[in-house]
Amino acid sequence: MRLDTTQQMRTEMRLRMAPRMIQSMEILQLPIMALQERIEQELSENPVLELRETSPSENDGEDSAPAPAEVEADGEPNEFDSLINLDENWSEIYDEWPRRSRAALSEDSDRKQDAMQNMASRPRSFHDDLVDQLSFFDCDSEVQALAEYIINNLDEKGYFRLPLQDVVRDLNGAVTLEQAEEALRLVQRLDPPGVGARDLRECLLLQLTPDMPSYDVLYTLISQHLEDLEHNRLPAIEKKTGIPIEKIKEAIEHLRRLNFRPGASFDVDNSHYVVPDLLVEHNDQGGYDVRLVDENTPLLAISRSYQKMLRNKQTDPRTREYIQKRIQSARWLIESIEQRRNTLLKVARAIIEHQKDFLDEGPESIEPLKMQQIADRVGVHVTTVSRAVDDKWVQTPRGIFPLKRFFGGGTTTADGDEIAWDTIKQKLLEIIAKEDKQNPLSDEEIVEEMGRQGLKVARRTVTKYRQNLLIPCSRQRRQF
Repeated sequence: MRLDTTQQMRTEMRLRMAPRMIQSMEILQLPIMALQERIEQELSENPVLELRETSPSENDGEDSAPAPAEVEADGEPNEFDSLINLDENWSEIYDEWPRRSRAALSEDSDRKQDAMQNMASRPRSFHDDLVDQLSFFDCDSEVQALAEYIINNLDEKGYFRLPLQDVVRDLNGAVTLEQAEEALRLVQRLDPPGVGARDLRECLLLQLTPDMPSYDVLYTLISQHLEDLEHNRLPAIEKKTGIPIEKIKEAIEHLRRLNFRPGASFDVDNSHYVVPDLLVEHNDQGGYDVRLVDENTPLLAISRSYQKMLRNKQTDPRTREYIQKRIQSARWLIESIEQRRNTLLKVARAIIEHQKDFLDEGPESIEPLKMQQIADRVGVHVTTVSRAVDDKWVQTPRGIFPLKRFFGGGTTTADGDEIAWDTIKQKLLEIIAKEDKQNPLSDEEIVEEMGRQGLKVARRTVTKYRQNLLIPCSRQRRQF
């Protein structure tokens, strides 16, 4: 066995991201509310950070605040001196800003805690209400327990999708199939009618009562011809059942009043309240001005007292090292926030400039736009644009939109013009809304109508977008 050593040379590329760069990307991606939370968190964790009341400049332009001096990379010998000799521009500005005391910050925190304590408690759920209803029924404890098990396994529509055999198996044979069936029938007696159904047909049948108008016709349609109804095959139903189309149409009107999703009435209101990051307004030149909506964003500064402690040679070395790291972290945060501000403004202005027709004329005039186009115009990487627009909202004269709304691909018309997908969708919806419902347009006829309106597209394009918009085919749209 022979052992020897050899030397080899190899070229290797590794991508290493500095913590400062990672933080900048994270800050850029945050929407305004999340940014404010991040700032509050940093204020509570980093003692060298202070909160200021007012900005040194009311100018919303890209250069409204001076850029802090660069901090040397970790481990460089003059990093310590760089931190001691903080940028004088920043120091002068910080001196002009009124400071908020820690007591004021504590008072703000107390107010937030009070507000949280006064928030509404969790609303009663669909399942809570059904379980409460069980107490009004006299049944065996095993059946009641099974009924609760079934209730807890209802989906958001109020349907029970598990086979009863699986219920028996999951409970290790402690109950019989007959008990499971009895428990399911019990659940199906609860309100709202139709709850606990295993499919749409059973859900609708559970809601029928003999005193309902068109009960006999409805029972026949639901139990035997539900698929024909779904495909609007009314003449076929008339031929199979002998029921006149007029009576079928009358029964369908009553059918539409039934609840197809019994659980929907108990949906918790998960309204998403949007806080825009940007505001777009008309200007006197016929264009649009873009500004950040950041009046409520806390403004940060570095404590002068900690700067003095860092300069003081009598300060304990371990304390100085700690202060040094905290100041570095604070400056990185301040610079990241300012960089986010400038990047977001540049990106938003480029987007609004490109989509001026959208704001002037409406969504039908949106232009195809890719993030790479904005990246090239602003002079940043496409991933920077992606982070800048992620979860950001803009308030415009046309309404509030996510910034991503202004991006989208397109297709080339027969004349070679590029047109946005949204324009095709808007025109498709408009044409179908105006068609004769007793003789709806086929996809080929829609293509011809679009051509007459100056929009030449292929039939497969129309079919694709009709299906994406969940619009039925012409046969299913026909009204008899």
